[in-house]
Amino acid sequence: MIKDKLFTWMKEGTMTIPSFLFSNYKLMNLNEQEVMLLLQLQNFLEKGNSFPTPDEIAERMTFGESECLFMIQRLIQRGFIEIEEEYADSIRHEKYSIEPLYGKMIDCFLKTMQETENVQAAADSESLYTIFENEFGRPLSPFECETLAMWIEESHHPDIIKAALRESVISGKLNFRYIDRILFEWKKNGIKTLEQAKNHGEKFRMHQRRERKAEHAAASKDVPFYNWLEQ
Repeated sequence: MIKDKLFTWMKEGTMTIPSFLFSNYKLMNLNEQEVMLLLQLQNFLEKGNSFPTPDEIAERMTFGESECLFMIQRLIQRGFIEIEEEYADSIRHEKYSIEPLYGKMIDCFLKTMQETENVQAAADSESLYTIFENEFGRPLSPFECETLAMWIEESHHPDIIKAALRESVISGKLNFRYIDRILFEWKKNGIKTLEQAKNHGEKFRMHQRRERKAEHAAASKDVPFYNWLEQ
């Protein structure tokens, strides 16, 4: 019956394949035939055949046994496959492992992420220089460029550096020494987000306003009051 055949087909199961492999096998220096052979090996392993012969693998593929054997040897040499040993009833058995393939994928993924972060960091740095020059209304001096680069190297996020620049503008003290002091204070106080920086800046300005009021009140008390109407 057709229904029984469909049930048989469904019992064959499915195989999980990382989408990263499909998107990046070229970056991993694999070609289409090698990827298919690796997937065939994975399928054999999942079906309980841990050491299929080149002939068994070749039956599923479009090239012969000798080509299949050569490709397996190449993948072992390049670190995508390993042959492991196991013992059952004191008898030594060999089996394939494709764990190295997953290790290669992880390495490739981390390298791709790092390259993306480096590109973004370079773009952020270029943007920072432009923002500073626009705010200062002039090109930055070599010393100022070195200072900005130092802030970036010290792991100050570009957004935090921009926030420190805004604080210096608000305070009317647009200079690198003042911005450096702001970044130092923020780092000392564990400020790492824009929201934290904003709150800290508002508290600092509120504190300054209180101090100025107190100083003004103290100065007013020290000045003697002269009543001109009594003269």
